[in-house]
This record gives sequence, C-alpha cells and structure tokens, in this order.
Amino acid sequence: MNKDQIKSLKALIIDMDGVLWRESEAIGNLAEVFAQIDRLNLDYILATNNATKTPRKYVEKLAGFGALVSEERIVNSSMAVAYLLHKRFPSGGNVYIVGESGLSEALESIGFHISDKDCVAVVASMDRGISFEKLSRATLLIRNGVPFYATNPDRTYPTPEGLIPGAGSIIGALEISTDIKPIIAGKPNPTLFEFALDRLGTSPAETLVIGDRLETDIIGGQKLGCPTALVLSGIASREEAEAHQPPVDQIAPTLSDLLKELDVR
Repeated sequence: MNKDQIKSLKALIIDMDGVLWRESEAIGNLAEVFAQIDRLNLDYILATNNATKTPRKYVEKLAGFGALVSEERIVNSSMAVAYLLHKRFPSGGNVYIVGESGLSEALESIGFHISDKDCVAVVASMDRGISFEKLSRATLLIRNGVPFYATNPDRTYPTPEGLIPGAGSIIGALEISTDIKPIIAGKPNPTLFEFALDRLGTSPAETLVIGDRLETDIIGGQKLGCPTALVLSGIASREEAEAHQPPVDQIAPTLSDLLKELDVR
C-alpha cells in the first residue's frame, strides 16, 4: 500500500486465529497491539470464521492476554450463518447442528431450536465432540432434503503444535456423504465482512482486511473491494502470499509489524 492508501484508511477488519493467537498462545503483546491501533486512530472489528465460541468467550480470552475489547467489536461465522437462516426462515424453527456452543447460542438467540426432528436446516461447523452418530444423523437429514448450511470452509486450525482439522474437514465429510454442497456464511463469502462493515460504518476502500489465510481472509476481502494485508504468523507463507493473484496489498511477519508499517499517518 502507498502512503495515500494508508492515510485513507478508517478501520480494520482483523482475523483472530493465527493473527492474534495460536489456540492458547498470544502472538506478541496484545495489549500493546491494541494500543498501537488506538494510536493510529483506527476503528476495528475482530471477525473470525471460528464458530466455536461466543463473543463473550472471545472477550474473556482477550482479557486473559491483557487486551480489553468489547463484545460489539467481535463477529464470527456463527452469527453470520444465523443471519442467513433468519432471512430464509424469519419465524425460526428447528435446526440440527454439527457444532459447538458458539453455534447453538447464536442460533438460539434469534429463535431457532436445536433438534433432530422437523428441521428447517442442518448447520455444520467445527465440532471437537464430533461422532459418527452426529455425522450419520446430519447425512440422513440432508439426503432427505433438509437445506445444508455451514459456518466456514477452513480445512485446518492453527495450534502451537501445528495444524489440526478445522470446520472444513467436518463439512467435507458431509459433502462427500450427501453429494450436496452447503451454503457457507463465513469467509471468503461476503456475509461476515458485510456484518463488520455495517458495524464500522465504513466503505470497503476505507477498511483494511487483515488475516493469515489467503483462501478466506484475503480472497474474501478482495471480493468485497477492501485493501488486504496478510500476516505470516498463521497459515500462509511469504512465498504463497507473494505468488497470490491478485496481489496482496501488504505482507508483514505479525500484526504488530503491520501496524508499524501503517504508521505514516
């Protein structure tokens, strides 16, 4: 990004896993990272494809790293898929989920009920309690015509020990067993980014999307017309980032390093 582009920025949409932390390990001093953002006078939203936690849980996790962030600054793919379902089924209904508490709470908060009977939709996500029984029930419902939704396509999830299966791995198993592709709410599809932009009140050109994955964060931001920045603390390598087309606007080792590069204001 050139200086004029940087000076025109008003806000950031920041991914979390692989950018702020790797599972239970912070990436740098997060209290100082958010102080850097404040010094740059930039607004921000934390937008994650991870559907396993509620915004409150993310607030608590950030506080554990010394960073004080309000719930209103956090959006995730559970909220995005709940938004999509509410548009299609405004009266609510029963949904069967392959997922965790973050997903069930997002759906229940807008009038859906978790059940395996008379379902209006099946919703799949990251599920660390996955079982053959869950996959079988979801498969039977989808094969019987129940609409198939999913939170996000991330095939892996970064941990301090390395990559483990992500939501996309579970969703992929259901795709194979049903021959049906789900409607996906999370990145790189636009719903999650549109949530964030609505809360920020900024245009795509004024909002920098920051992430560690080319196939979700960067492609999603580019589709929406936002400038993009990739940090190398998560999934993608510098070689992959430099080969990506269209080009990523900025590449930095970590979020803290990126914020230093934006300090030309």
